[in-house]
Amino acid sequence: MTSSQTFAVTWDYRCPFARNGHEHILDALEAGVPWEVTFVPFFLNQTHVPEGGTPAWEDPAQQPDLLALAAGVVVRDRFPDQFLAVHRSLFTARHDRGGDLRDRTVVRDALESAGADADAVLGEVEAGWPAKAVRQEHERVVSTLDVFGVPTFIVGESAVFVRLTSRPEGDAPLAQATIDRVLGLISDHSDLNEFKHTRIHR
Repeated sequence: MTSSQTFAVTWDYRCPFARNGHEHILDALEAGVPWEVTFVPFFLNQTHVPEGGTPAWEDPAQQPDLLALAAGVVVRDRFPDQFLAVHRSLFTARHDRGGDLRDRTVVRDALESAGADADAVLGEVEAGWPAKAVRQEHERVVSTLDVFGVPTFIVGESAVFVRLTSRPEGDAPLAQATIDRVLGLISDHSDLNEFKHTRIHR
C-alpha cells in the first residue's frame, strides 16, 4: 500500500479513542504524509437520543456540548491552515488537561494556545451556522453509511469504527504505519467484519 490515501474520519473531542486515532493522523500529516483527509464532526449526544425523542441539536440543555465541535468546524472551514493545531489543542484540553469543553474559557484557551483568533472563531460559533453544519454532516454519514460513533474511518463507501488504544507520542513513522494499517484493513479486507481483543494488552 502506498502512503497516498484519501479518507474521511469522524470526531467528537470528548472521546478518548477519537483523541488517539486523530493524534496518529495529525502526527503523520504534520510530518508531511500525503493523505487527503476529510474531518467529519459527529455529535455523540445524538447517539443517545431515544427513538422519537428531541434531537440533541434541538434540545437547549445540550447546546453547550456542541461548543467545541462547532469551534472545530469553524476553524476547519474558515481558517484551514490552523485546523490541525486547533484540532490537537482541543483534544489536549479535554484529555490531557481535564478541561470541560462546555466552558467557553476552556475552548478559548485551547484556540489561543494553537494560535487561532478566539474572538473570530467564537463569533462564528455564535452566528449559528457551525451547529447546522455539524448536524448536516452527522446526519449525512448516519443516513448514507450507518455511522454510529467516533472515530469512524471512511474509505469510499466503506465505514469502519476503529478503537486504537495507543498514542503516537510524536512518532510520525509509527503514526503513519498505524493509519496505513487501518486503511489497508478497510480497503483490502472487507470480509473482516469484526476483530476485537477480549482483553487490552498494554
